[in-house]
Amino acid sequence: MSAPVVLATAARSAALGRPGQRSRKIRVEHPTAIVIFIVPFAVLFTLFYLVPIGYAVYQSLLVIEREGTFGKATEVFGGLTQYILVFQNGPFWASIGRVLSFGVVQVPVMLGLALIFALLLDSPLLRGKRFFRLAFFVPYAVPGVIAAIMWGFLYSPNLSPFTALTSNVSFLSADLVLWAIANVVTWVYVGYNMLIIYSALLAIPTEIYEAARLDGAGQLRIAWSIKIPLIMPAIVLTGIFSIIGTLQLLAEPQVFRSFSSAVTSTFTPNLMVYSTSAIPNVNLAAAFSVVLALATFVLSFSFLKFTQRKEGK
Repeated sequence: MSAPVVLATAARSAALGRPGQRSRKIRVEHPTAIVIFIVPFAVLFTLFYLVPIGYAVYQSLLVIEREGTFGKATEVFGGLTQYILVFQNGPFWASIGRVLSFGVVQVPVMLGLALIFALLLDSPLLRGKRFFRLAFFVPYAVPGVIAAIMWGFLYSPNLSPFTALTSNVSFLSADLVLWAIANVVTWVYVGYNMLIIYSALLAIPTEIYEAARLDGAGQLRIAWSIKIPLIMPAIVLTGIFSIIGTLQLLAEPQVFRSFSSAVTSTFTPNLMVYSTSAIPNVNLAAAFSVVLALATFVLSFSFLKFTQRKEGK
């Protein structure tokens, strides 16, 4: 019996736990070093992630009660009272529907452009790659608030240098303001997603391309049949990030409230959470946040499972 067969048989026997055979204990070397590296992350993760989530859930289970009309307000346990109000709140669900329609259009356009730009940068036919790589990524270096203010001025008929266009097309109207915001988000985040996809392209061995060229494949065929299937995990990752970002849309609508009356305090879910907490109604805002977080998790997880099932076929 050859050595690989012996090793495979031994491993299979250990996994099955056959009687008469002792399982070999794995010795962990340098446990102190492992603890030193893990503890700082665990502490920060607990303080800035788990504790805020737990506190938000706790706040969402409380209600405000007063003794009389002008009595002192006290927080008492209210069970699911706040969540009942959330599910009865029409503007909140309308805002979720609004950002979902936003994402259905904006996310594919953004990721499609990011994929095209990444493939262009990875193509041997493109000249001046350093310039284009920087040009594609620079918008992401602009803070989202600054980008929204800049585009808000460009959209405004009285302030835009393109008055011939903005006077005839009202980008800040109730019909177009959502897509005006989508343009801002796309402009900012295309370069970020392009960088993730481009990094995945750089990890593909060049031998695969050489073999494809020997078989007579051109650049378009290589991109479609080799590059895109191999970087599909990176595309899925950017898709999940984009779904999460869509439901968390806040900075751009908040800025656009200064430019358009069509953007109200209930325009997006996060904007509604912010406005509700400023009333202040922290308990209801916490319930909104918990429901929004669960919706984000469900959508992201469903998208991941859907793509995994498609890859498995």
